[in-house]
Amino acid sequence: MPRRLRLTREGKLFVGITFGVGLAAINTGNNLLYLLLGMLLSLIVISGVMSEISLRGLTVVRRLPTRAQVSRAHLVEIEVSNSKKRVPSYAIEVEDLREGQPADKRCFFLKISPSSAQVAAYRRTPQRRGRDHHVGFRVATRFPFGLFEKSREITSEGDLVIYPAVDPVRLGPDRGGARRFGGGAIGRGAGDEIAGVRPGRADEDPRDIYWRKSTVPGQLVMRERARETSPDVSLTLDVLEPESPPEDWPARFERHVRDTASRAVAHVRRGDRVTISTTAGQRVRAERASGTDPLLRFLALVEPAKARPEGPRRVARSA
Repeated sequence: MPRRLRLTREGKLFVGITFGVGLAAINTGNNLLYLLLGMLLSLIVISGVMSEISLRGLTVVRRLPTRAQVSRAHLVEIEVSNSKKRVPSYAIEVEDLREGQPADKRCFFLKISPSSAQVAAYRRTPQRRGRDHHVGFRVATRFPFGLFEKSREITSEGDLVIYPAVDPVRLGPDRGGARRFGGGAIGRGAGDEIAGVRPGRADEDPRDIYWRKSTVPGQLVMRERARETSPDVSLTLDVLEPESPPEDWPARFERHVRDTASRAVAHVRRGDRVTISTTAGQRVRAERASGTDPLLRFLALVEPAKARPEGPRRVARSA
């Protein structure tokens, strides 16, 4: 792996002094100046050798969180392992590289002992939804004198989906009927809640037998299950870009995505079954059992689509 070498501010001063001493030694022929020049050059050589030893044998691993969201901080762990048997690595700085974004997050490791590993983490607050593609690391050190910064890049890919931000939403009254424990209403049905008991028949499911009440031989008492009243909620997101979009159309589109995510999360938390459809024909469905992850992941990756000029815009409808 090729190395990159960069002079620090102190290094530039040191190299300047070295050149000055070298010119003075050549012009005067003074042996003491030659001796001093040799000492300065030996420090440069030692710095290069020791920094190379520190960079060798290092393995870097990134641990991404399971989910991340716009405007909410999350932690990314960086683990650096030193595979050298006897020599430690000092003053190691690891920079996490993301595609298309500036490298602004670093972790510093003062010492990594031989045959061991150190873990550090950095905090990041994403400002836009979508897929964060991590491409690798930049590992650098200024050891031992801080005159030069030697670095190398390590390829390590990883993706993190950034969910859109979700705002609190107050929903209107549920028109699906009175609820019981968030999912069932009183009346016969096939829900999970129990509405009452009744005499049983021989051809019914034995799993619904209420054994504590079935004390008389030949007379079974069955559980009466409540019917489910969770309504189906359909939300439509317009993703078709106008032929001549205004300047603020991208911001308006992102605002529509955020509003759709907020309403969808509020409905799922209430117990509704939610279907999100786009005007490009995409669709996703979720409910309380599956959680909001399918909806938020879908909205995190949705992108605008070009409208077809040959026909009218068609709105996808949920089944």
